[in-house]
Amino acid sequence: MNTSGDPAQIGPEGCRGTMSAEEDARWLRWVTQQFKTIAGEDGEISLQEFKSALHVKESFFAERFFALFDSDRSGTITLQELQEALALLIHGSPMDKLKFLFQVYDIDGSGSIDPDELRTVLQSCLRESAISLPDEKLDQLTLALFESADTDGNGAITFEELRDELQRFPGVMENLTISAASWLMAPAPRPRPHQPRQLTRAYWHNHRSQLFCLAAYAGLHVLLFALAAGAHRHLGASVMVAKGCGQCLNFDCSFIAVLMLRRCLTWLRATWLAQVLPLDQNIQFHQLMGYVVVGLSLVHTVAHIVNFVLQAQAEASPFQFWELLLTTRPGIGWVHGSASPTGVALLLLLLLMFICSSSCIRRSGHFEVFYWTHLSYLLVWLLLIFHGPNFWKWLLVPGILFFLEKAIGLAVSRMAAVCIMEVNLLPSKVTHLLIKRPPFFHYRPGDYLYLNIPAIARYEWHPFTISSAPEQKDTIWLHIRSQGQWTNRLYESFKVSDPLGCGSKRLSRSVTMRKSQRLSKGSRILLENHQFCNIKCYIDGPYGTPTRRIFASEHAVLIGAGIGITPFASILQSIMHRHQKRKHTCPNCQHSWMDGVQDNMKLQKVDFIWINRDQRSFEWFVSLLTKLEMDQAQETQHDRFLELHMYMTSALGKNDMKAIGLQMALDLLANKEKKDSITGLQTRTQPGRPDWSKVFQKVAAEKKGKVQVFFCGSPALAKVLKGHCEKFSFRFFQENF
Repeated sequence: MNTSGDPAQIGPEGCRGTMSAEEDARWLRWVTQQFKTIAGEDGEISLQEFKSALHVKESFFAERFFALFDSDRSGTITLQELQEALALLIHGSPMDKLKFLFQVYDIDGSGSIDPDELRTVLQSCLRESAISLPDEKLDQLTLALFESADTDGNGAITFEELRDELQRFPGVMENLTISAASWLMAPAPRPRPHQPRQLTRAYWHNHRSQLFCLAAYAGLHVLLFALAAGAHRHLGASVMVAKGCGQCLNFDCSFIAVLMLRRCLTWLRATWLAQVLPLDQNIQFHQLMGYVVVGLSLVHTVAHIVNFVLQAQAEASPFQFWELLLTTRPGIGWVHGSASPTGVALLLLLLLMFICSSSCIRRSGHFEVFYWTHLSYLLVWLLLIFHGPNFWKWLLVPGILFFLEKAIGLAVSRMAAVCIMEVNLLPSKVTHLLIKRPPFFHYRPGDYLYLNIPAIARYEWHPFTISSAPEQKDTIWLHIRSQGQWTNRLYESFKVSDPLGCGSKRLSRSVTMRKSQRLSKGSRILLENHQFCNIKCYIDGPYGTPTRRIFASEHAVLIGAGIGITPFASILQSIMHRHQKRKHTCPNCQHSWMDGVQDNMKLQKVDFIWINRDQRSFEWFVSLLTKLEMDQAQETQHDRFLELHMYMTSALGKNDMKAIGLQMALDLLANKEKKDSITGLQTRTQPGRPDWSKVFQKVAAEKKGKVQVFFCGSPALAKVLKGHCEKFSFRFFQENF
């Protein structure tokens, strides 16, 4: 029933497996209470109320459950009828539950299931799982399951035949022993991820560089604070606190820029320092320093205010409090007494940047607010030079590096404009851009770049992961999901008839493009909704990411959620290019062998896991994955090192009664056609979310070398995966998403 309220803590937990007698009793008490809440004074539940309580997308199953529970055929369910039905399903044997499943499928109550009834059931299963298949494919699924179950060939499936068919699928029979709560309730919230015990051996192994840097950072602050406070101890406690915080702010406000030197960080990733310094966490450290700067600024300000109050109260003071705080008359500061007003301005600017940097601003379609307010760091540095007499000394080296990098980036990006040659509009509002690759643009798999399209926004630069492999010489691929104002404008601009001036010389360009298209047809995404164009743009990069470590791994597990597949698309293509380059075949005996390790690639096994909510999202890279499967099919079983795993979270899992028939039919047809009905790949798409404990147990059991897990997706899922990696002592690397 309704999963809201305190009883939800009882019901959903029981959904996960066979409940104990005590849990059964508690769950039935909860159901009784829920029934009374829904039924009201008449003590009965109508079909509409039953549908609402079940939270199902497709009404077919609600109607079938209701009809079977309504034993007196009165059109309503009483509490007694509901309790009797649930008691049978909870305490009944697997055979009792199987009989109930058979009655659900036997729509006309004839005692057998004919092909049309089975088709109706499977069609409802598809709708419930948000899977869209053509009628021809639905007919094939129906016939595959029907012909397999109808062993006597009489044109109908009896209860015994359905039982025998289910016994061929052990997982299905196993799920029939699960409590009926899992059939009748909305999916429960997923349990919290395994939380690693802090400072365990595994935790230290995965976080030693971060912990060392945090300790050094904290120690440096203690030292700076103590030295500055001690030098001003004769001026009182408030001045000591203000000076101590000010000295720490000198360091933080200058070093915070170093963490965003993308070119320097990319260069460092290629050195031994990448093994020592937590370069992958530069943004997290930047955010941490931002919090520290705001916190120290507040303490610094409060300490000065306390000092000003004490000074204003002194009889010998010629200045009032507001003059000390807001004017230059007291002469506080090294540049015309400007310390106080510049301090107030700095605090206001920092608070503005802090507020506009929050995730609710950045991820709610207002990225531009974050972007433009963050540019006020230039004004902050200028005010700090006037505010503090020693800040310019701290800023000298980081500032020179910062402005050199900015100048180089601007010069390189504007040296020669590139053009967008082709655009594909993909499902779920994803824009696939094909950009002409400049001759000087050398990148590695998984790298990202900054893109500026003057026709969209003249001054805005946005980072996007490169989804093409470096071995692809002519074009650069970007897959951009519409999640903000700029990305939405980009997508919408190509939906019009002549976007961004694509109409000029369209036929000439089409002829040229089609020629190049025929030359590289196997490696291109060809969709109906695509356009040829010649739109000027600028790129800045490339910049490195944690995924550069993949080729130094022995067993890599790549996990992408939704559009988080983009860095792995580049990596998978590059892996196959390198694998084919290492492989040789004798022209006489056709014996094949592999060269020794080249290109620093130590990979022995790659597991690629892609999780999507809906079916159409798989279309983004289905052609690439098909090609990878074809390349792997040419290898012997021993030489196949790439394994694909697809998950569709909107599809009902195999422990859901409404999905049992559909999953059986999909399995049968996949075995017959040697491809998945949902994606067209050889790899079977699994319904629901992965069971990460089982996934990592299987990875650990393969013993293909040290396991490193690379993830790109939502922060919530990152926490779950990180917890499991701690449990199995796997290294975990997260791409910022």
